[in-house]
Amino acid sequence: MLNLIGSRSQLCDGITRRRFLQIGGLSAFGISLADVLRSEAQSAATSRSKKSVILIWQHGGPSQLDTFDMKPFAPSEYRGPYTSIPSSLPGLDVGELMPYHAKIMHQCSVIRSFSHSNGDHWAAAHWMLTGRTGATGSNRPAQQPSMGAVASHLLGPTQPGSLPSVNMNDGGFGYHGGAWLGVAHNPFRYGEFSYGNEAGRLPTGDHKSFSLVDGLTKDRLNDRVLLQDRLDGLKRRFETNNDFVNADSIDEQALDIVLSGKVRAAFDLEQEAAKVREQYGDGWGEQALLARRLIEAGVRFVSLNTGYWDDHGNIKGALDNKLPRHDRAVGVLIQDMADRGMLDDTLVITAGEFGRTPRINKDAGRDHWPQAQSILLAGGGFKHGQVIGSTNDKAEHPTSRKIGVEDFCAIVYHALGLKADDTIRDRSNRPVHLLPGGQVPRELL
Repeated sequence: MLNLIGSRSQLCDGITRRRFLQIGGLSAFGISLADVLRSEAQSAATSRSKKSVILIWQHGGPSQLDTFDMKPFAPSEYRGPYTSIPSSLPGLDVGELMPYHAKIMHQCSVIRSFSHSNGDHWAAAHWMLTGRTGATGSNRPAQQPSMGAVASHLLGPTQPGSLPSVNMNDGGFGYHGGAWLGVAHNPFRYGEFSYGNEAGRLPTGDHKSFSLVDGLTKDRLNDRVLLQDRLDGLKRRFETNNDFVNADSIDEQALDIVLSGKVRAAFDLEQEAAKVREQYGDGWGEQALLARRLIEAGVRFVSLNTGYWDDHGNIKGALDNKLPRHDRAVGVLIQDMADRGMLDDTLVITAGEFGRTPRINKDAGRDHWPQAQSILLAGGGFKHGQVIGSTNDKAEHPTSRKIGVEDFCAIVYHALGLKADDTIRDRSNRPVHLLPGGQVPRELL
């Protein structure tokens, strides 16, 4: 494998460009791009929808009581360590660590009554991200393709010459891959992957390729510049090497994406105004900015994992550290996309595989609690400025408008222009619905 950062490997004379793509020579930049483009070329779609999704995935499970479902009158062991602050949506207070969210809530909807029945990280995440059950903590490989992979299969990118899906920071409890749809529908992987890709370990990008990760340093920025210099040198070698003259058009397009295409340009954040980069900040903020740029460059489905939210102990210390960073990344992203007129065509949605126990445990943390979670969404062509559903006085369970996993997936698919009863072909070449059930909440339509 050719690793263009921190590697002395050189392209050997005599290897064809086709072989270079097939053996994973470009795997540092994602999956086999030629496979992706061939699949895209075979798509039945004759016109490209501009509909897209940015999924902010909080793997491990975020706390509803410390974010969007504050219970200020509950006993202290339930309400937790934080007070609430008013938001731009009358009647909705948010946690005090979320001032950026507070400014944009009138452009969002919060589902407070999301609920399901599975407290296993892998099983719940698989269910949430694919719409179907199958994986468990003891049997982790993906059983079904993710929503991003289905979008890749049915729709492709929103612009020719782009990538269908990109996944940043797959922290572990995430199923973002193609499963039986095939490696061509795996996402381009980017960032840090502390547990590896639980979508089946299919060939994807190498996290060493780019280093826009939480805690970005000047040295890491220099690494990104070094990557660009090496890519430019690689391109020059391709242009002067006769072995690469007779590649077919798909391979030419795949190479263009990596070496000079719009997706590559999207990674160059220096093209953004300094003021915009400053608004987003570094780490997850910089990656949120990248997510917006990737959508502009034609990527259909971007997933960004912001940290590890499985806070069984010292939840205050954990949230004091990561919630302000998550708040800034998401709040600035939504406002920026609203200012640019991008929200009509792009759904921004935040969720994890479940919520947290209402009662704080003996270790000052919160445990797994699938019975209640709050989900945020903006854009996607939906009606916003509302809170959907409610929970009881301790945020233990829904008291109105229970929304389930398949409804969540139906929301995502609807934002892409797809329906739950649209079909794909399974392993046996039989048509199956995208979801076994589920409806978009009427309040959003």
